[in-house]
Amino acid sequence: MEFSGSQTIAVPIQEVWLYLLDVNKVASCAPGFQSLEELGTEHWKAVIAIGIGPVKAKFTLDVTRPEMQEPEMMIVKGRGKAPGSAVELEGTMNLVAESPGQTRMDWKANVVVSGTIASVGARLMNSTAEKLTGQFFGCLKKNMTAADTADTAS
Repeated sequence: MEFSGSQTIAVPIQEVWLYLLDVNKVASCAPGFQSLEELGTEHWKAVIAIGIGPVKAKFTLDVTRPEMQEPEMMIVKGRGKAPGSAVELEGTMNLVAESPGQTRMDWKANVVVSGTIASVGARLMNSTAEKLTGQFFGCLKKNMTAADTADTAS
């Protein structure tokens, strides 16, 4: 499955970049996020619980950020397993300063799900992915804007 979109964030590009570098802040916005363990530089183990229709699964993901070009581009890759299911994903984020206080994030993701969750939840995957993506970016934007407001106030 391929997904893409664009988000406008009312925060300067450098602050968006710094926020995205903080993997704990980003992970906390992931729907179903349960835990994150640092394994090395730009390498983590994440646990995420997800449900598609009647099928629920807890994925243990091996996550890396193999490529970054500050402050414009970041690639995140992950691969993981849940009992009877597997997932591989790659996401790319491109940041563009639209004005001194506004950043556009163009993103795309490629996700391959296999096993039980794919076969049982196939019809619901696109709508579930769109809903979860919306929740993720809503959280990111809210948190970045709140952090920017707090920085400006101090």
